[in-house]
Amino acid sequence: MSIHTLSREQELEGTPEEVFPFFADATNLESITPPLLAFQVTTPRPIEMRSGTLIEYRLKIHRVPIRWRTLIEEWQPSERFVDTQIKGPYKLWHHTHTFEALPGERTLMSDVVRYSVGYGPLGDLARSLFVGRDVASIFDYRAEVIAPLLAADIAARATSDEP
Repeated sequence: MSIHTLSREQELEGTPEEVFPFFADATNLESITPPLLAFQVTTPRPIEMRSGTLIEYRLKIHRVPIRWRTLIEEWQPSERFVDTQIKGPYKLWHHTHTFEALPGERTLMSDVVRYSVGYGPLGDLARSLFVGRDVASIFDYRAEVIAPLLAADIAARATSDEP
């Protein structure tokens, strides 16, 4: 099985303590996933995020309906979390999210995804033809939409916390 890695970093406004709650809300995945995927969280809400949480999704990959289930393997609020695929379109999906404080109340958010499409030459062919590009485009989209969504989320939480 060939394992591939996608790594991305993005600087965000806000401290890790301010940024992390946006990513701790699994339903925000719907807003940071390209609309073409018709991504929906199907786990009943509210979803308590912690090590051991299972989350189920429904999406379409090249118009093919897919059900996906992930497990939160690690959960360290404001620092990192790891989700892995239990059932879904990949043979392996292991996604590590980290949040590092930067000067000036900023956060470096890093994503490292280790994934495999399958075994042998067919898996490698699928990855080279479209899967690698598809995975990269999902994270390209996220890089574009996260900052404004995060800013609105932080502002909304700050307003709701005021007396």
